[in-house]
Amino acid sequence: MPSSGPVRFGRKRALPPCPNPLFLQWLTELRDEAKEKGLKIQYTYQKAINSLNKYPLPLQNAREAKILQNFGDGICRVLEEKLQRYYREEGTKAPIHCSSTAAPPPGTAESNSRLAPSKKKNSDEDGGRQRGGGGARRKREYVPQRRSGGHAVLLALYRQSQIPGGRSFMMKMELQAEAQPLCDKSFTVPDPGSKYTAWSSVGTLIQKNLLLKTHSPARYSLTDEGLALARRLAAVEEEAGPGGGGEDGRSEEEDHRAGVVDLTESDEDESVTQSEDVGSSSAEPQDSRTTSRTADVLAPGSYEILLCVDFIETTGGSQHRKQELVKELQRNGVHFDVRKLNVGDFLWVAREKMAPVPGQLRAPAGRELVLDYIIERKRMDDLCGSIIDGRFREQKFRLKRCGLRKPIYLVEGGTAAASHLSLPEATLQQAIVNTQVVDGFFVKRVQDVRESAAYLTVMTRHLAKLYQNCTLTCRSREQEGDAATDEDATASCSLISFAEFNHGAVKNKVIPTE
Repeated sequence: MPSSGPVRFGRKRALPPCPNPLFLQWLTELRDEAKEKGLKIQYTYQKAINSLNKYPLPLQNAREAKILQNFGDGICRVLEEKLQRYYREEGTKAPIHCSSTAAPPPGTAESNSRLAPSKKKNSDEDGGRQRGGGGARRKREYVPQRRSGGHAVLLALYRQSQIPGGRSFMMKMELQAEAQPLCDKSFTVPDPGSKYTAWSSVGTLIQKNLLLKTHSPARYSLTDEGLALARRLAAVEEEAGPGGGGEDGRSEEEDHRAGVVDLTESDEDESVTQSEDVGSSSAEPQDSRTTSRTADVLAPGSYEILLCVDFIETTGGSQHRKQELVKELQRNGVHFDVRKLNVGDFLWVAREKMAPVPGQLRAPAGRELVLDYIIERKRMDDLCGSIIDGRFREQKFRLKRCGLRKPIYLVEGGTAAASHLSLPEATLQQAIVNTQVVDGFFVKRVQDVRESAAYLTVMTRHLAKLYQNCTLTCRSREQEGDAATDEDATASCSLISFAEFNHGAVKNKVIPTE
């Protein structure tokens, strides 16, 4: 017999409100009206709603929505008419946007965003509930093992939440410092033979909907479920005292039999988290409070400048054209490495030089710090496609928040390359100008792949000279640091580790709409 209580399927994370609530409300009304009349255009409106919900930036008018997928001239014209009517009724300064902290403007209840998804999903969920029935086996609750990374993080955040007038969140470094005394494993140094630290369990906490990571730099706070679990863990901790067993005084073996296990080193955690600081923390001492560490310093001459090429730039699509770029770099004698980049197409790292170890096939992996230069390469056809489906703005949004201070757009192709595309050449040229003037990116125009390789070659040699006398220090994304500039090439500068940079740039992370 089905349970009378509410049944939850999956894990639901709190999503940021849509920054364009008026447009969302109007599209929802149009969709519902078309649905009542049995018109097929309801599906077009639903697709537009889905695109709008994914877009992280406020739109100033309906014409700007043309860059989003499923927004045609008809929908944009209807929205613009509604917007002008709204301004006539409410005044030209009436608010049309909302942020992650501000309430939606009058007439746009927060429930609009919940109304927007198609009811097909709701019917699927209802069917799932019926299919699940009373015979469905209840999933065992996840509880981290005592004095594990996840256990320590939950306790540290709970204690922070109990401070009168205190913040409900903690930054990464302070959270590591507060959690370290509560954990038997280091939050910064992996165990011998492992690349994971206690901090790796943070990914599991987020996956289990116990921990919420927001903003940039990252802020960590407890969800309602996490707060309830942390409160129970804190109560057990008080009863058990130092050196107690698992939850309710059970031994570690009993905890494993009961399914109360720590996933810090499990296969699931490796596939989900891949560690938040793999590589960047391998040489850090256990005291996370120390912000100036000689182990985090790369002295001049102890590192080399290496160009990193995203693997998408060398595989798939036009294989001949992409291999031509690699061959040109090889002809120019550029030292480069092909790897997965979660944002951008090219960047440079300062990689520590490591001496070979006798008896080992390869030299140990050196530390890598990311220089403040990152390149997004756009051919004219790719630029056209990314404007139409909305990727262009989303990519610029992510580049601005990747933690590197010198983003560059490398635009490849001239007038002839734009003549056969679906957008007018004037539109593409205006998008390029806006990227430089409005968004503040440096834009480099080249004609073909050979000129692209030449620019990457020149930049690689320029950066090698620029940083040759720099003392480099590793900083976290929460720290500002001082970057070396062209005018002060001998300064000590702080850079993000490659592991932390690439992890923080994962595309499926929630993008704050601040």
